[in-house]
Amino acid sequence: MPIPEDVTGDEIDKDVRQELQSLPKTLAEDVARNLVMVARLLDEDPEGAYGYSRVALRLASRVAAVREAAGFAAYASQKYSEALAEFRAAKRMTGNIDLWPVMADCERGLGRPEKALDMAGAPEVHKLDKAGQVEMRLVAAGARRDMGQLDAAIVTLQSPELAANSVQPWTARLRYAYADALLAAGRESEAREWFAKAVEADRDGSTDASDRLAELDGVEFVDAMVEDEDEDSEAPAPQKADESKAEGETESKAEGETEDKTEVEGENDKD
Repeated sequence: MPIPEDVTGDEIDKDVRQELQSLPKTLAEDVARNLVMVARLLDEDPEGAYGYSRVALRLASRVAAVREAAGFAAYASQKYSEALAEFRAAKRMTGNIDLWPVMADCERGLGRPEKALDMAGAPEVHKLDKAGQVEMRLVAAGARRDMGQLDAAIVTLQSPELAANSVQPWTARLRYAYADALLAAGRESEAREWFAKAVEADRDGSTDASDRLAELDGVEFVDAMVEDEDEDSEAPAPQKADESKAEGETESKAEGETEDKTEVEGENDKD
């Protein structure tokens, strides 16, 4: 797959670069450039990111960072079985438990919410940092919702992290998930309150909490561009200069013919 000339491979994280040092220099550079493309495209073009991840995987399948990148690319493309396999491989290589929540979410994607809940109660969760534990809580709540257990999902999300006034990287998503669960359970007024709190914490626009809040408040946004296009389509189409000129000449000719006819009729009357 083509890689832009401005991608050198030096853009990757230093820890990943260190992992790639086990490879021959030229090969390491090729793998690094493909990993950069995975990171660039992951959010906006998951399928494109997946394509580059497969190239990196073909070149260096024994590098844990490559397996992890391939897992995230497959996950973003909703290829959950493949993603889970790659995450498991990366975990085996490193012994790192950080991927546990996303592995559990892959189980949800495969239609196995019970398995995700089992993972949420596993000893590995206690080894996660605070961000990982919050992520695991989000996955567990999602699994409860998959099983139709709305009240249990709400309780799962109730935590010190949810109640905290300080804003952390996970705060907006946690509040959003709680608001969405409340709304699904028919608790609209409480949902509105928590969507508003999610908006306050969502400094980088990672959720659509503001849109959800506006929807609950009955606010309807009108696209000015669409409105202008509608007005233009209703207005009569302007005549071309040539058409207007032709019509004017036709009208003048018709008037002249009428005057000539009147004069002839007047002379005939005199006779």
